[in-house]
Amino acid sequence: QVRLVESGGDLVQAGGSLTLSCAASGTFFEIDAMGWYRQAPGLRREVVTIQTNGQPPTYADSVKGRFTISRDNAKNTVSLQMNGLKFEDTGVYYCYASVRPSIGRALVAHWGQGTRVTVST
Repeated sequence: QVRLVESGGDLVQAGGSLTLSCAASGTFFEIDAMGWYRQAPGLRREVVTIQTNGQPPTYADSVKGRFTISRDNAKNTVSLQMNGLKFEDTGVYYCYASVRPSIGRALVAHWGQGTRVTVST
């Protein structure tokens, strides 16, 4: 069982900054990728950024140059530094992890319960 716990969501003014954090815990062989999704009110969940082992991170076009993902593989944590926040960044942000439960098993996707980010104009 894998558990992802996010923190850091808050109300912030447009142009401000916020850092989200996520820690993975449980029993597993390895975490192949970690990242962040978000869901704005009335819209579908979308990927924000993902960092896969051995590859550079990928970002949604809407956040490139403003958001930065950081992983600590030793601690199984991931953070998201968000700068220059815009109203349209408002939503619930979900931590994501692609986890291999044991050697030879297929990767399994996991999401946290979400942390809310509200950007006011």
